[in-house]
Amino acid sequence: MEALKASSYPSFTRSHTSRTNPRTRIAKPIFQISPSPIVIKNPNFKVFTAISPTATSIDESLLPDQEIESENKGEKFDWYAHWYPVVPISDLDKRRPHGKKVMGLEIVIWWDRNENAWKVFDDSCPHRLAPLSEGRIDQWGRLQCVYHGWCFGGSGDCKLIPQAPRDGPPVHTSKKACVAVYPSCVQNGILWFWPNSDPQYKDIHSQKKPHYIPELDDPSYTNQMICRDIPYGYEILIENLMDPAHQVFFTLKADREGGRPLEINIQKLDVNGFTAKQIFGENFFVPPCLYYGFFSPGAAQSKQSTSLAGIKDEKILPPIPAQKRALLIFYCIPVSPGNSRLIFAAPRNFAVLIERIFPRWIFHIGQNLILDSDLYLLHLEERKLNEVGALNWHKSCYVPTKSDALVVSFRRWLNKYGGSRVDWGTKFSGLLPPTPAREQLFDRYWSHTVNCSSCSVAHKRLSVLEIVLQVISISSIGIVAATKQGVISLAARYTLVAMAVMCFVASKWLSHFIYKTFRYHDYDHAFV
Repeated sequence: MEALKASSYPSFTRSHTSRTNPRTRIAKPIFQISPSPIVIKNPNFKVFTAISPTATSIDESLLPDQEIESENKGEKFDWYAHWYPVVPISDLDKRRPHGKKVMGLEIVIWWDRNENAWKVFDDSCPHRLAPLSEGRIDQWGRLQCVYHGWCFGGSGDCKLIPQAPRDGPPVHTSKKACVAVYPSCVQNGILWFWPNSDPQYKDIHSQKKPHYIPELDDPSYTNQMICRDIPYGYEILIENLMDPAHQVFFTLKADREGGRPLEINIQKLDVNGFTAKQIFGENFFVPPCLYYGFFSPGAAQSKQSTSLAGIKDEKILPPIPAQKRALLIFYCIPVSPGNSRLIFAAPRNFAVLIERIFPRWIFHIGQNLILDSDLYLLHLEERKLNEVGALNWHKSCYVPTKSDALVVSFRRWLNKYGGSRVDWGTKFSGLLPPTPAREQLFDRYWSHTVNCSSCSVAHKRLSVLEIVLQVISISSIGIVAATKQGVISLAARYTLVAMAVMCFVASKWLSHFIYKTFRYHDYDHAFV
């Protein structure tokens, strides 16, 4: 719970471990990282939302309207030439296919036990275009479409057409009977796919790999993830997570008029993303999906003095090894216009016992609540920004302080390299879907619970417990009513009645808890 809350604070400290997969060959380095980490001067220092000191406190070179016309002629980011995270492996069931959408592409994920690997196919049967995600895994380990029973192997080839004559031509061997296969791989406990099914990308994993974070595979670190579908777009989601100044107004019962300026300086911005240095360290945007940073509680090596001329580092203590280290990792996945998906992890190498004792769904309660805290206002904000237009963002939004530097830098990267928005190809017109009812917007069941292996099991078991409590309550009253006076003692009667009342009250409380935790939880800022 605290991990996601911490995401709103600029307390990242750069790690000395490798940021990229050492096996990956990349023509241009993603980041140039300075060798000395930045840490806090005062361990009791608290950062809250920034109050604008002057209108010139942000680096004007970061504004996204700077030389947009010339920038658009430079190097471009290819949205379809990168790996995309789809879902944590821990939330996939090998016994059934799973339907997902990424970059507007409908895909089906299934476990091929013959090749011992996860496969990602186009979620469309070549026969009559029925969704394969509604199918099953047959007894021979093939993906079967339940509409007419066509079966497919791990290479997308059709293995069986039940309606074809056994002694007739082998129509199932036709290329038209094959399903499009997307390159896929598993890394850092997440299933990734390459959004192009052209055969030339079949071996793309040997040439280019997803960005690698070694701490996610380190057994000395905690590694619990949450995955949730969000009813607003990729751009709004990643901006929200890059904004260190807003969270205090939504999740903390504190002095909301207080705060202080935040020092955030962009070190490098190119087609491969950017690095940002804060008072407490550095964090990184690796397009298209990854935003992450590090912090080490208790470490202290330097202080920063700030002036209008810039930031100067001054050594104040000898190097102290950072024994405690933690990361905040956000994968922001474009799903469709107005919809995105978040995979969040906060691995750390301290206080690990608590996450190994308690089930994952316990931590998802707080993390879901935080995601709900600004869900509605961001959903509406996206519609206002859509009316303004992506290229006019800088003209409509007043961002005078350095606390907005990360958001401004993302908008500049998007305008300069990303074509001002996600490239949906010809699949969407760019219009946002209509705003649904509030109950549907805050829905947790279909956006998270049903797809989470931990929360779905907890939901089923607690629902059974609720029914058991109701049965005990009714049975106890029934026994008291049906038993003649004198058969059981008066004390036993009172005990049964008390037990009936307690079980009834417990079942009502549990029903409310299940509903608020796994199905729907509204959020009213006026009373927080």
